[in-house]
Amino acid sequence: MSTSNPASTSTRSIRVSAAVILNDRDELLLVRKAGTTAFMQPGGKPEPDETAAETLSRELFEELGLSVEPDRLDSLGLFTAAAANEPGFLVVADVFVADIGDQVPVIDAEIEELRWVSRADAQHLEIAPLARENFLPA
Repeated sequence: MSTSNPASTSTRSIRVSAAVILNDRDELLLVRKAGTTAFMQPGGKPEPDETAAETLSRELFEELGLSVEPDRLDSLGLFTAAAANEPGFLVVADVFVADIGDQVPVIDAEIEELRWVSRADAQHLEIAPLARENFLPA
């Protein structure tokens, strides 16, 4: 007779902040971290005592060299989706629109690749559920 561990069947969550950044062609900026296959929105996990907007501002600078002050981020709310790179986890994301103006994102830190993605492009890419289900342009 086997017994199951209730903790192993419950879904665990990862809290993050994520950006919706669109260019003038209405393409969504997505990134792929080193050692992963799925493209996702830029962002990441908070440091202790950071607000969601502060987290995103820091992550955009660390990962892409983009300077967007926390008070310049427009909240879209809280979204939940299956985590792309961690099976059995949900990602719970504070999502913000980030206007980067004429700044050009440049990969840094753990980012291996960035792409501007249209809905048509998305058919040929592995895209994290959060972005695919909620934020790809129509």
